[in-house]
Amino acid sequence: MEVEVPPPAPAEPRPEAIALSVVYEDARLIVIDKPAGLVVHPGAGNLTGTLVNALLHHARDLSGIGGVLRPGIVHRLDRGTSGLLVVAKDDAAHQALARQFASRSVEKEYLAVVLGVPSRRSGAIDAPIGRDPSHRKRMSAEAPRGRSARSTYEVLEALDAAALLRVRIHTGRTHQIRVHLSSVGHPLAGDATYGGRRTPGCRRPEAREALLALERPALHAARLAFDHPETGQRVSFESPLPPDLVALLAALRG
Repeated sequence: MEVEVPPPAPAEPRPEAIALSVVYEDARLIVIDKPAGLVVHPGAGNLTGTLVNALLHHARDLSGIGGVLRPGIVHRLDRGTSGLLVVAKDDAAHQALARQFASRSVEKEYLAVVLGVPSRRSGAIDAPIGRDPSHRKRMSAEAPRGRSARSTYEVLEALDAAALLRVRIHTGRTHQIRVHLSSVGHPLAGDATYGGRRTPGCRRPEAREALLALERPALHAARLAFDHPETGQRVSFESPLPPDLVALLAALRG
């Protein structure tokens, strides 16, 4: 019997000519507007085609603090989440940005479309988040050993059986916004993992069709603000809603 052994996978991610939407760049950092569907760094099942592969092609130097699989990566966005993400070009910038994330001085603001309309125009969700003991790929606000997490929200617009929210996160837990909003009965539209692939109470067929057609959580990192690691000055960046969420809102507004 002959056994064909596949060639070994590369130990380090390779540069790939993947288009990037660069919002800002200087000698210390890059701010990227990440599209939905792009994985941030290589991992099981996603060894190529990631943001890291694109960054290695775009920039000659990236910080090495995150290791060979995560060069320059200070924070992450879920694969299905679009929007702003900052990348460090050197270790000093990485450390300075990481301290700001750890001290919670970085401002992270998201736009989200949720199912149903919250009864309060604004509010806070304080609920620890941990790994769901029954579903290892999910997180839960009822996990036995969850880590503290806080999110605040504001209803910007009531829609057809849905709402547009502005959400700020004051911690950085995995799936935090998705878990928190689902835990209060308002999952993100399109989020199959946390109960968002439904159309409860939609009055118009086009609204139902738009909700069911959405193939990712309706979440966009719309604003990011932090102190520049070299100058110390506060910098702020904004990203408009991508076309798929613009179309969703149009259908829900009628």
